[in-house]
Amino acid sequence: MRAAYIERLGPSEAIVYGELPPPVCGPDDVLVEVLATAVDPVDTFVRSGRYPTAMEFPFVIGRDLVGKVVESRSPEFSPGDQVWCNSLGHQGRQGAASELAAVSVDRLYHLPDGVSPTEAVALVHPAATAYLAAFTHGDLRSGDTALIAGAAGNVGSALVTMIARAGGTAIATAHPDDHDYCRRMGAAHTIDYRTRNIVGEVSEIAANGVDLYIDTSGRNNMVDAVEMLAVRGRVVIMAGTGSRTELSTGALYLKDGSIRGFVISRATTAQLRDAAAVVNRLLLDGALRPRAVEILPLAAAAEAHRRIETERLRGTRLVLEI
Repeated sequence: MRAAYIERLGPSEAIVYGELPPPVCGPDDVLVEVLATAVDPVDTFVRSGRYPTAMEFPFVIGRDLVGKVVESRSPEFSPGDQVWCNSLGHQGRQGAASELAAVSVDRLYHLPDGVSPTEAVALVHPAATAYLAAFTHGDLRSGDTALIAGAAGNVGSALVTMIARAGGTAIATAHPDDHDYCRRMGAAHTIDYRTRNIVGEVSEIAANGVDLYIDTSGRNNMVDAVEMLAVRGRVVIMAGTGSRTELSTGALYLKDGSIRGFVISRATTAQLRDAAAVVNRLLLDGALRPRAVEILPLAAAAEAHRRIETERLRGTRLVLEI
């Protein structure tokens, strides 16, 4: 089968496009013909070694896929079913960037009828990340106010949509060119992320502070974040592998606040399945749509990784068609 894989950790140039033997399915695996796979920033962390994880070389890269079932021992899936997965390519699992993939049945989900495979594969990872960040780790409830920094990105816009639909108030920080987009996604308020007085602007919107603060950009200014928190407010850190920041521990303590780290690579299968159910509902009713998708051939996997690491894609998702 054709695949994009690596034989060692390294830069994007380490990715090889070539032939590999097809995967051998275990008793709890489903064999899937891959139609498309998205390229996520976390894929570059795995490939380079920035996110240490078990892998066996040659290692097929990629995390997300949409495809069709070829073989299944599970009564839940039948040949021809359209399916998706967003948790391959780490913790000893081979990845998705290949013509065929063996997917554990507890990590595979049906794709709702009528949903575009290309749009779905562009959305499932950022949308599931957003759900787990806001609701599983951020404990967001109806009536809460949340500040989403980097709200025009893929995860950020999914956060805004989910929070608004759950009865929360989303404050979005983004470039002014993206404010209309954020409002269309459900943001109640928008702020220029370049402002020098974000604490003051937020206090005018939410006098008692925000219940949830999530920075998808990875800047993680904890001094401002803690100052903006309401009593018992939560900060969820979900980006910024190289960021270092000061922390106002006294202010956090006096507010009875909390800071939680979250990486989707450590999500349990039960958490991923909960997220998948929500993502499927939002895909089906059209609430989640990718802002922009650029389709590349599987042979361009190395180019896609390079672009993720060196370009500002401004919400554009790179999808590899098989």
